[in-house]
Amino acid sequence: MKYFTVDLNGYEANLPVLPLPSGVNIAFFNLHGNVGMTEHCGKQLAKLVADCDVLLTAESKGLQLTHVIARELGHEYYAVARKSKKLYMQDGLEVVIKSSITTGTEQKLYLSRHDAELMKGKKVGIIDDVVSTGNSLVGLEKLVEMSGGTICKKAFVLAEGDAAKRDDICYLGVIPLL
Repeated sequence: MKYFTVDLNGYEANLPVLPLPSGVNIAFFNLHGNVGMTEHCGKQLAKLVADCDVLLTAESKGLQLTHVIARELGHEYYAVARKSKKLYMQDGLEVVIKSSITTGTEQKLYLSRHDAELMKGKKVGIIDDVVSTGNSLVGLEKLVEMSGGTICKKAFVLAEGDAAKRDDICYLGVIPLL
């Protein structure tokens, strides 16, 4: 197996190069289960979003990352956009997003009323593991807008491909589309 090595502000990660059904290869980044990398990335990103009042992420890879950032910033809560509508979300918000590079299908994001209220009138930091096409990010931005919040920062562990050319995001490292 081939690997791509990336430096995440002092943490070296060896990412397996995996093929997508589209024929594009990606350096696959996975925080799930990696306590050390999650802690490091969360602490580094917390420095970049310290001026945010509340954080928003999408399940699932952004969850543990955002938990670390919220803890570092002393936030009691953070908002989570879910990929399926749960029973407690009947009075919440939903948006449709175009497919991400890894899912390949249209998706919906759902936000509970509680989480929407967390963002109302607040400076919101959008957090996720990787930004590539930006399609998931567009959905999160819509949820902030619908909630009455103001986007303060958009922070990611990695920017993939052309996303690294964006001037409206911050990130720790860059990975190519191979």
